[in-house]
Order: sequence, then structure tokens, then C-alpha cells
Amino acid sequence: MKQIENIFSKTKTKSEAICPNPKTPIIIDKRENNSLIKANLIEQKANIQEEILEIGDYLINDTILERKTYKDFTASIIDKRLFNQIHQMKKYPNHFLILEGFDFTYKSSLHPNAIRGAILSTASQIPIIYTENESDTAKFLITIARRQEKENQNYSLRQTKSNLTKEEQKQFILEGFPGIGPTSAQNLLQEFKSLKKIFGATKEELKKTLDENKIEKFLSTLN
Repeated sequence: MKQIENIFSKTKTKSEAICPNPKTPIIIDKRENNSLIKANLIEQKANIQEEILEIGDYLINDTILERKTYKDFTASIIDKRLFNQIHQMKKYPNHFLILEGFDFTYKSSLHPNAIRGAILSTASQIPIIYTENESDTAKFLITIARRQEKENQNYSLRQTKSNLTKEEQKQFILEGFPGIGPTSAQNLLQEFKSLKKIFGATKEELKKTLDENKIEKFLSTLN
């Protein structure tokens, strides 16, 4: 069974206090706009971007994160979305389920033991992180971005041109467009598979992976 982590954090660690917020973008699914996490990230001066994510709620380089409150989690068990979401998240190299503000006193039509069973089943497939509230979740997102930046994961291929694979060559070409960094380039390739399909995509099709500003710059450069 994979590790279940508990990251309740009311005070900053010494390393958090001295480390500046990372430049690595935290991509937020546009449908998460109503949560207070975005506001917390802005307040903490995180580098955030908004896109439509087909999988998960937050994307940091190659790490996908799905956030669920107790109400969300029980609802996803009832409508049988939970394990399909988990299956989809495993397409990414790194994946976490965030259970935020979990409270078994919340009234649900499900028996508490059924919910506990679903948690154990989930934990056997992907890691679970428990956070206290929106502020705590935002701190975790910043922490993972900071760690990935420290480890130099998902670096831009435009820094090293030699000995690139075919897929890396495609990413290299896309990173030459204004506003297209490594994350956006990889998202485009994951969605469209080839440069030909990307360059022939309509504005509506590009909205699956890019925000309005990036689409305008991208299409303007192509034309």
C-alpha cells in the first residue's frame, strides 16, 4: 500500500521561511476558480496559470493533483467517478489525491466504514495527502513546486539542443512560440500527438490546453 501522508501545517518550517516562492507555474483548472485556494496562492505570490485540465485540479510540471473535500469524496463514490479519476491521474508520472478538511461527522448517505474502505482502496493505488483547509492546500502546492524547481525537473529543452529524441524535438519547436513553456508544450503534444495537428487546430480545439492569451499569441505567430 502506498504511503498516506499527513501534512497539517500551521507554522512555516525553517526551509519554507528562507526559500522564495518558486517560479515553476502551478496550473489551476479553470473550474476551480470558486475555491479559496487560488486566492491563497495569489496572496502567497505563487506563479499561477489557469487552463482547462482534462485530468485533475492542479498540474505542476509532471505532477497531477486532484482535490476533494469530504463532500466531494463521498459524492464521487456514489456516482462512481472516483476510481475512473484515479485511473486517469495515473497517466501522469506523479499523482496525488488531496483530501481537504476531512470530517467524518459530515452527514452522508454512505456508512462511515464504506468511506474508510474507499480511502484504503484509493491509497493502494495513489498517494493521499490530507490538508486542513484551503490555505494548507495552497502551501502544499507551493511546496511541491519549490521541490520540483530545486530538483530541476521538467527543464526547458531550449537550453540543450543536441541529441534530442523525436518527441523532444517537437517540444523544442513548440517552446519557440511566445508564451509556450515546457508544460504547455507537453500538454499540447499529449492532446494532439503531432505538430501537424497542433498547427491545424482551431481556436476552440486549442482551448482544451491553452488559455485565451496564449492562443492569441500562438495563432498570431502561425499566421
